[in-house]
Amino acid sequence: MKIKYLVALIAIITIIIASFSIRNCSEPDNESVADSTIALNTLPIDTALQSRLKAFAERPRPEGNFAFMVYDLTAEKPVYGYNETMALPSASCMKLLSGIAGLHLMGCGYKYFTTIFINGKVQPDGTLNGDVAFSGGLHPQLMAADLVPFAKALRDKGVKKIGGSLIMDLALKEPVKSERHWYPWDLSFSRYGILYKGPTRVTTQLKAALRGQGIAVRDSQVVMAPTPKTSTAVYTVEFPIEEVIKRMWKNSSNTQATAMLFTIGNRLDTKKHPALTGVAYLNKFLREELELTEPDLIAHDGCGLCTYNRLSPKALVRILEYGYNDKDIRGMLERNLSVSGVDGTLAREMYGPKTRGKIKAKTGTLSHPYGISSLAGICDGANGHKLAFAIMDSQMSVLDARVLQRKLCEELTAF
Repeated sequence: MKIKYLVALIAIITIIIASFSIRNCSEPDNESVADSTIALNTLPIDTALQSRLKAFAERPRPEGNFAFMVYDLTAEKPVYGYNETMALPSASCMKLLSGIAGLHLMGCGYKYFTTIFINGKVQPDGTLNGDVAFSGGLHPQLMAADLVPFAKALRDKGVKKIGGSLIMDLALKEPVKSERHWYPWDLSFSRYGILYKGPTRVTTQLKAALRGQGIAVRDSQVVMAPTPKTSTAVYTVEFPIEEVIKRMWKNSSNTQATAMLFTIGNRLDTKKHPALTGVAYLNKFLREELELTEPDLIAHDGCGLCTYNRLSPKALVRILEYGYNDKDIRGMLERNLSVSGVDGTLAREMYGPKTRGKIKAKTGTLSHPYGISSLAGICDGANGHKLAFAIMDSQMSVLDARVLQRKLCEELTAF
């Protein structure tokens, strides 16, 4: 009998041990998770790179403000910084902030929609007993010539004459104007899309497109109003936000960056001025999302033309880190930053064998009040880690600043 009890006891103990083993394999406890997290964060940085960067910071250089920072995105640790918290004019590197903040707010799959509607029936003689409504959002690359397909779509529906109203439902109620502290020659307003040139210009071009397709419309029929809910869409153009990001970052387009700022502002509050609302959001994004609370960091616009924009190398690296840690925004960065010696604003920069094709970055340059130049981006380190970097110069010849940028990038890519 004792043997039976002993066998039963052994069986029970075996079942208990097995159950603990299964639980430990399938459901790791909090301590195990914590240990794995700690292990992830103990990845080492490249100490050889750190030494090279220290030597780079100590070399003689032209007079002027000079600051940089390199951060290991893989190990989640800073590698080296020099004056990295110094707030300096950002120039077009401000487009990294407005682009990533906009993608965070609206999503990388966001699209602009521009649509023409009819509200009524087309009679046998081609008269539309009702209204045509044109809903123009904030598509920043829609040009006057692009309005012709909208008119053709109406003609294909048999419309030869508008009997009711031509309703203009436009997101922007006035044309884009120069912001404070912009130098007029920095921005060609002719390069803005038609929807950013104000209701009068859009209406004039749309009427011309309609009349060009044989559709009669009188000037007195034009009204500014929302699209009636009973309207039927006839033709729509969809435009992905990535096309805006591409021109912002790869080609450093000030018009596209300003359009992004307006898009942000309009998304948040359609009743307030989109530029002011957009700038307020960028500064809130700096403080709350990026946790950059230094009072001397400030955004005045979305494109970097304002000389009062202030960021630091640490802030630019943090912006890049934030974007890189979002897998969708990371893809945007990888695809749309300029590539050294290959395309965009870096097509003719760093094209030597040490750097060509190895740097993906955003450039920033203002030649007044005195040389302002910055460069921020990502690259692969010698240890296989992904690096984020930013270098900023001001009160220095732009040519001298670009030499420093190239030399920093050579240190980063020295395998």
